[in-house]
Amino acid sequence: MSAYPIYTIESAPEKSKPVLRQLQQAFGLIPNIAGAMAGSPVLISGFVGVFQQVHSGSFTEAEIQTLLLTNAVTNASTWAVAFHTALALKEGLDPSDVQAIRERRAPSDIKHAALSNMARTLIEKRGRVDDQDIAMFTQAGFTRNTVLDVILVVAASTITNYTGSVTQPRLEAMFQEHAWKA
Repeated sequence: MSAYPIYTIESAPEKSKPVLRQLQQAFGLIPNIAGAMAGSPVLISGFVGVFQQVHSGSFTEAEIQTLLLTNAVTNASTWAVAFHTALALKEGLDPSDVQAIRERRAPSDIKHAALSNMARTLIEKRGRVDDQDIAMFTQAGFTRNTVLDVILVVAASTITNYTGSVTQPRLEAMFQEHAWKA
């Protein structure tokens, strides 16, 4: 079990409390991963700022969840895989595509497959994608510049994925049906 506490609005450091309130309002709960992040006001504030940019960018919510679930699987972040499985299904991703991503396979939707492949490639190659990787991505209808937007999503989810690996927060009951092991 982790030695990192899961903070609440009441128990969190003072500078983390406004961010936790914001998350409570957005999700109707404070995800345990955010409660763990709250131990560092700098981390949780940066996390929320980056995710605000992700959700106001060029991708649909379904595309964002495709990327975030792929990133969680690629980084073997068990908490994030369960969480983003639930959100991906909520956003209308085909359950077979969600399962494919969880099994490190490409979804059947061409655009989601291209996004998933680009995210996984960026993580596995540590950003050193080549012209062939980009060509495969653009053939699905994305632009070269969209790769830069994928980088933002990868960066944002790395915060969650690494925090989950370090702090090992308990998976909330509502996400238990989507539990995953690397």
